[in-house]
Amino acid sequence: MALKVLYALDAAKIQYYHFKAIIIAGMGLFTDAYDLFCIPPIMKLLGRVYYEDKPGQDKYQIPRIVLATMLGTALLGTVIGQLVFGRLGDRMGRRHVYGISLILMVFSSIGCGFSFCRTKTCVLVSLGIFRFFLGLGIGGDYPLSATIMSEFANKKTRGAFVAALFSMQGLGILASSMVTMVVSKIFEAAASKNLSGNHTPEDADIVWRLILILGAVPAGLTYYWRMMMPETARYTALVENNVLQATKDMEKVLDVSISRIAEDDLIYLQQDPPSYSLLSKQFFRRHGVDLFSCATTWLLLDIAFYSSSLFQSQIYKMHLDLKNTNVYEETFKVAVFQAMVALVAAIPGYWFTVYFIDRIGRRKIQMMGFLCMGIVYFALGIPYQYWGEHKNKGFLFLYGLTFFFANFGPNTTTFIVPAELFPARFRSTCHGISGAVGKVGAFFGTLGFLWASNHNGPDDLPRIGPMRIALVSLGVICLFGMAVTYLFTRETNGRSLEENENEDENTELCLFRCHMDADRHPNTSVPQ
Repeated sequence: MALKVLYALDAAKIQYYHFKAIIIAGMGLFTDAYDLFCIPPIMKLLGRVYYEDKPGQDKYQIPRIVLATMLGTALLGTVIGQLVFGRLGDRMGRRHVYGISLILMVFSSIGCGFSFCRTKTCVLVSLGIFRFFLGLGIGGDYPLSATIMSEFANKKTRGAFVAALFSMQGLGILASSMVTMVVSKIFEAAASKNLSGNHTPEDADIVWRLILILGAVPAGLTYYWRMMMPETARYTALVENNVLQATKDMEKVLDVSISRIAEDDLIYLQQDPPSYSLLSKQFFRRHGVDLFSCATTWLLLDIAFYSSSLFQSQIYKMHLDLKNTNVYEETFKVAVFQAMVALVAAIPGYWFTVYFIDRIGRRKIQMMGFLCMGIVYFALGIPYQYWGEHKNKGFLFLYGLTFFFANFGPNTTTFIVPAELFPARFRSTCHGISGAVGKVGAFFGTLGFLWASNHNGPDDLPRIGPMRIALVSLGVICLFGMAVTYLFTRETNGRSLEENENEDENTELCLFRCHMDADRHPNTSVPQ
């Protein structure tokens, strides 16, 4: 191991390139959130355009099987993308695979907007196919972005930088709402003379396409800079065993004192690289518990998080006046609600994590987030009959707290921790496995919510029993997440990526760092 290079990276001061990497790497997560949260208003538009079978009604409902298929194809693509691109990131290098996932996202977003023809079946099939490929690109971006940012960052502020990268999701949520609001108002103004609450103009078919296409613009603009990023020093030094190239790459982008490191100065802790393979007995002995904790907590989190996102459709019925609105007004109101949730709950949650994660640690934040989410779900679910009979802002406040404590909690930490626990040659793969298991949880959460919302009562509002069961179940799931975190998740705060690997592999690494410190401070004692 070229430890002097890695030690220099861990000790490097915060500088311009760290912030540049957040923007460049974060555009994939921005696009992910944009495409996830633009779907509710787009489903409203699709319902108006292609399911306007009963003029005069206050809603045009897309069949739940169609909605489930649309959501399921994207999640399936994300699962496959995380597994495939995560593994390729460890085999071919982070940089080489990184651009492929971004191109896939850009062209798939454009393809979603240009879904072929205008007949209902053809459009929905085409949209589903393109959303599958969009999911592939998004899935690939997760492990690569997290791994690259963690390997570039210094030890002291690594958590804050990876959390800041992940916070680009919040901006993606806000951007999707803002774009939807602006596009809706522009088309409403253009068609104002011919609009009525019971009529959907043909131009509405352009609106949802345009919203999806615009989501590809920010990601496409960062492609050049993403391709100009060098390979991470940890991959080059530890996986490719090319220490000199790692030093050259880092000197191009970071102000670190490694220019005088020569080949004979490099200290190797292991002359022969580790021989055990991925998913071997030795791998599970050393990293099995970590992989279990990362995958399980992500699974439990995504069940709750994606269910909360879909629950917005029921809130529209309970708290938004969408009756007798034209297609653009309905879309605008839904987008405004999403923007308010992002500004008041989601984005503050991300940045609370950025501020606190290197102060109190990943494990405590994840446990606290799961616990608070569970309490909020119980507060929503147990008295659900009261909330249905008394439509007040208390319900909306509690709903916003689910997003706040998800983001100031496990939604962020489950993204960070897998990028810190595993050896460099398995890091991207294990992050991809953890994320893929999480998206399986998102799929089951989606099915569970659709089951609960399928039992509607008077005025098309969800019946109390199924929704109460769903919300209370989410609370129980969050408590399980807290328990798994407490029992199996290791703290990674304040330690280098190499120190976070299994302890028996790092005794010599710790001794090396003691010697490095002793060289700087002669009075420092060094353990033998």
